[in-house]
Amino acid sequence: MTTGPLDLLLTFCIALGVVTGGALVGALGALVWGETPMTTLVELAGRLKIWGMVAALGGTFDSIRNLESGFLQGQLRVVAKQSLFIATAFLGAHLGFLLIRIVCDRR
Repeated sequence: MTTGPLDLLLTFCIALGVVTGGALVGALGALVWGETPMTTLVELAGRLKIWGMVAALGGTFDSIRNLESGFLQGQLRVVAKQSLFIATAFLGAHLGFLLIRIVCDRR
């Protein structure tokens, strides 16, 4: 299976969606429970960043295994590709967190 720019875009969007969607639904639950939704929204977005990355990468064990085999076998192309996917997932998750924080700070 080949990977291309579409796979990077999907990885970015999945991580972004997990963080923003999970935080919004969690804040809705906090609102129903009587808690402050804005505080809960930012807190959940921060806690969901790692899970956004995990979901976008399809499980971190495969990514780590590919990085390990790339390093040990001297396949720099595999290492670069996996590093790019991990960075893209991080950027998507972090952007989701920043967007939520910006929206909540502009009350």
